[in-house]
Amino acid sequence: MQITVTPLEEELHCKIDFKTKPPGSLGLLESIALQAGRIQNTLSPQITAPHILIFAADHGIAATGLVNPYPQSVTAQMVLNFISGGAAINVFCRQHKIDLTIIDSGVNHDFGNTHTFPQFIDAKISFGTQNYLYGNAMTEDEVMIAVAKGRDIVKRLAASGCNTVGFGEMGIGNTSSASLIMTSLLQIPVEDCTGRGTGTTDEQLQLKIETLKKTYQFHRLDLIDGNAILLLSKIGGLEIAMMTGAYLEAATQGMIIMVDGFISTAALLIAHNMNKNVLANCIFAHTSGEKGHKVMLNHLNAKPLLQLGLRLGEGTGAALAIPLVQSAVNFLNDMASFESAGVSNKEA
Repeated sequence: MQITVTPLEEELHCKIDFKTKPPGSLGLLESIALQAGRIQNTLSPQITAPHILIFAADHGIAATGLVNPYPQSVTAQMVLNFISGGAAINVFCRQHKIDLTIIDSGVNHDFGNTHTFPQFIDAKISFGTQNYLYGNAMTEDEVMIAVAKGRDIVKRLAASGCNTVGFGEMGIGNTSSASLIMTSLLQIPVEDCTGRGTGTTDEQLQLKIETLKKTYQFHRLDLIDGNAILLLSKIGGLEIAMMTGAYLEAATQGMIIMVDGFISTAALLIAHNMNKNVLANCIFAHTSGEKGHKVMLNHLNAKPLLQLGLRLGEGTGAALAIPLVQSAVNFLNDMASFESAGVSNKEA
């Protein structure tokens, strides 16, 4: 298949190649610079007001203890940790001067007005999903509301001047939902999509796999046929649905999207199912240590920036990778060319 190169892309290639360096010597940074210019339709892309959005919600199945070693209450406890500034994502965002917003998409806790965090959004749709072992996680209407709220949050963020956004998540049990999304959309066996999540033992992992196999059969996920809204209603999470809408709107707004780990990429699979064009705006932060993430990345032809074995979530990988994207646009904009520096390019 012939690939069409636009005039802008040709100019970007020339600008990159004529910097004072051997061609290709900045590796993936050169690809990122090209992609950033494409996304922003300019020879001089900028990273403006970078932001991480954390979507948090609870999963009904987590209360059973069948798929997670930690109690469901940890979701709310971690949200409070985000609010107090004590989590890894807080540390990395402070270090790299990235703004952070926490969104209650459906946590099984009433946060009320007790918090003091200025960038907390109450977008709660319900106090968690239902247990999908015995029925649908949520209604299709709830999915649509969550997607719409995710879109609205990003639309307001873009209006504030942000052009680069990464998505994180928090929700005990959400690796199970992500595994089921993966196995349904990619038609890969459950056991190849299911990892340890929050530190399960070998015995707990086997129980998790068997539980998800039963869930797959109960909901006949093999017959979903790519219906993203139906799939989310059966086994999804409110934070995953809201993140799906956020991806879609970020692409619509022409933003640079930093894709985090396993759960965030599962939400991207859903968004990509709904709109193939969303991938053009995505830069993949890292390869998670969670089983199945590398398979997802290969399916999306992604080239992640970092290989750190992260599997924390929260958007931590995205926060660590945003400075690399900043470096990519900085070299494109500020590095001398052979002509401006008076440096010979090649021998005559």
